[in-house]
Amino acid sequence: MAQKPSIPKGTRDFSPLEMAKRNYIFNTIKDVYALYGFQQIETPAMENLSTLMGKYGEEGDKLLFRILNSGDFLSGMTAEDLTESNSAKVAGKLCEKGLRYDLTVPFARYVVQHREELALPFKRYQIQPVWRADRPQKGRYREFYQCDADVVGSESLLNEVELMQIVDTVFTRFGVRVCIKINNRKILTGIAEMIGQADKIVDITVAIDKLDKIGLDAVNAELAADGIPADAIEKLQPIIKLSGSNAEKLATMREVLSGSDTGLKGVDECEYILSKLTDLNNAIELDLTLARGLNYYTGAIFEVKALDVQIGSITGGGRYDNLTGIFGMPGLSGVGISFGADRIFDVLNQLDLYPKETVSATQLLFVNFGEAEADFCLKVLAKVRAAGVRAEIYPDSSKMKKQMSYANAKNIPFVAIVGETEMAEGKVNLKNMETGEQQMVAPDNLAAIIKG
Repeated sequence: MAQKPSIPKGTRDFSPLEMAKRNYIFNTIKDVYALYGFQQIETPAMENLSTLMGKYGEEGDKLLFRILNSGDFLSGMTAEDLTESNSAKVAGKLCEKGLRYDLTVPFARYVVQHREELALPFKRYQIQPVWRADRPQKGRYREFYQCDADVVGSESLLNEVELMQIVDTVFTRFGVRVCIKINNRKILTGIAEMIGQADKIVDITVAIDKLDKIGLDAVNAELAADGIPADAIEKLQPIIKLSGSNAEKLATMREVLSGSDTGLKGVDECEYILSKLTDLNNAIELDLTLARGLNYYTGAIFEVKALDVQIGSITGGGRYDNLTGIFGMPGLSGVGISFGADRIFDVLNQLDLYPKETVSATQLLFVNFGEAEADFCLKVLAKVRAAGVRAEIYPDSSKMKKQMSYANAKNIPFVAIVGETEMAEGKVNLKNMETGEQQMVAPDNLAAIIKG
């Protein structure tokens, strides 16, 4: 007996209805990106591992999907290599390429390669799948789409302001209530300095970033395991638990970080961004526990949480001043955001927020009673399609019940019935599938009624 086919864990098939919903998400985000002057690019699904490794921290490197070298991938391997229990070393010899982990690092590589062709500041957006060898769970997939927008070649904080306006506009169009969280890696660096653990900034940010997932006690345990002294962890507690308005938090942090020039610069940057975003439709909150675990962030960082659905971050991003320097172009500053399309898909499903017209593919079905009737319908079909109506004809002259069942299964709102009487009058009998009402309609009027 043949084995039942399946797909890898952490991946999904999407039906036509689901694809209609996903395209609504992608098109909404594309439209908003275009409003702000962003241009679209694409990069390969696979990159050289030399491009990807070392850009996401130690934990990120472990989640890279590696691709076996083509041809005889064992050539150059010794018996000692194969028996040695060093999987990283073996993988390094067997695999020169990997699937992209995100869209930001490939974008940085793109900028360096195509620098002479780009007018700076360069504003790009990119909507493509990424892959992570993570443990699949609710809201977390091994293959998922990101919808990125980045600006490189400008240090102006107005870029951060506009990106937050994009986030606000997109979720307003979706009808999803969100909280936009903001912090700054310079503030986190200043905190690490003030507790005497400047060299542990990566360990501190990686641990703090897990606060929502594992809780305060587990974060403190991880900090201790990373070698951070108990007195330093104790000094962190009031900062992690800090509450109040954005202005109150900024004032407190200005006092706490008075001895750190880097920390104070981070406070200034947050204050500037927040001062320009007073008229958003959604709440924006300074969250000092927000760390964004990726090592390349150097300034403002962002994360977006849905308020009415229990799910992880649905958008994130931040400022990265040094990323292109890794590829030989130092000093080119960038800032970007990424919408998690798959999580947004789940949020819109749970809240049932898809506009009806976006999930209805075919608007009009012509019933097929035979060759003469089909010939009449094909001429009318051409007219309504030219007018922008999504229409089709049932390909076989099957029983009426079967054709109407097809229309119901596809949620087609209108059915055009054409028999001898209709052909004699040069009209179609139009049935509204929702109300059951029928009317004789001239072909020239069909499109207006269906659109209308």
